[in-house]
Amino acid sequence: MGLKAKSRDRKKSGLFVIEGQRELELAIKAGYEIEQLLVCPDISNGIPSQEFQHPFPMVQLSREVYEKMAHRGSTEGVMAIASLKDHDLGSIVLRENPLVLVAEAPEKPGNIGALLRTADAANLDAVLIANPKSDLYNPNVIRSSVGCVFTTQIGMGGTEETIRFLKSKNIRIFCAALTASQKYTHSNFTGPSAIVVGTEATGLSSEWLDNSDQNIIIPMLGEIDSMNVSVSAAILIFEAKRQRGF
Repeated sequence: MGLKAKSRDRKKSGLFVIEGQRELELAIKAGYEIEQLLVCPDISNGIPSQEFQHPFPMVQLSREVYEKMAHRGSTEGVMAIASLKDHDLGSIVLRENPLVLVAEAPEKPGNIGALLRTADAANLDAVLIANPKSDLYNPNVIRSSVGCVFTTQIGMGGTEETIRFLKSKNIRIFCAALTASQKYTHSNFTGPSAIVVGTEATGLSSEWLDNSDQNIIIPMLGEIDSMNVSVSAAILIFEAKRQRGF
């Protein structure tokens, strides 16, 4: 299935594949337009659960066909074709005192999915992906996010555009960086804040560091100087939530 394998096909058609009942439930709740359900009665016990009793066109598949189409080994016998959403920064709606995560140029679908899971767990206002390198609707992003790609506002744009967006909203920029940084627990995240993380290989670009209100660091006690980006982001985000009295 081209929609599953190729980003080009997803962009050209405006469609993508959702696998699994939980992921589909979250997509429906988030208002994604479902074009077609693909159900394997042998796996799904013949009848989709009540969450799927919607007027969506449904096609029944044999186990053999379903298993060839499925990206994952266990998806409860339910897949769907859905329409892509627009993730322009202008579509982002923020609360009065927002807490936002920014990831610059993330490439690994597993890291993107883990960042989105953390964002959902912390009930962030938005995740902004600056200078995106991966397709948000890659099946591996959806799988690793366990459907949280559907539960959090996601905005995508260039680095300069994302910085302008944050400044226009009077959001302070806290960059995770190794230089000119203060310990993250010494920073004040109680006002409108954006926590910005870069790639593990290269960190943040100079554009972010030049526009940072405060560089922050998680002290390393061992031999290495960094952690997985999703782990670092989780530590920083939940310190911000702690300060906000969650």
